Amino acid sequence: MQGTEEPVTTTEDDPRRVLGGFIRAQRQIANLSLRQLSALTEISNPYLSQVERGLHEPSIRVLKSIADALNVSAEILFEQAGLISGTEKLGDDATESAIRADQRLTEAQRHALLGVYRSYVETNRQGA
Repeated sequence: MQGTEEPVTTTEDDPRRVLGGFIRAQRQIANLSLRQLSALTEISNPYLSQVERGLHEPSIRVLKSIADALNVSAEILFEQAGLISGTEKLGDDATESAIRADQRLTEAQRHALLGVYRSYVETNRQGA
């Protein structure tokens, strides 16, 4: 039959694997084990593991729960999941989202940069 074949995707461009890798990186930045994230999200440990490995496409509810537990905007996870485009993303945390999404940085660099950024924002907030 013609037209019924799925397009072939590689590991690098498989949206589920990209999303899973992003979630894993954010969990590691937050210094959370998979079990800890499972407890925070009330999502089973095996299911979260499968999401991180790109074996499942999580629902919006699951993505929102993960975002809340990781202190990441839901919009960045929705963008990583391909549910919205970068131009639709709104909010005050666009800078943090950009730092978290920048794969050119190591996890330690992202963590350090987020810490510095947050300290500047807090200092300016207190001075206002």
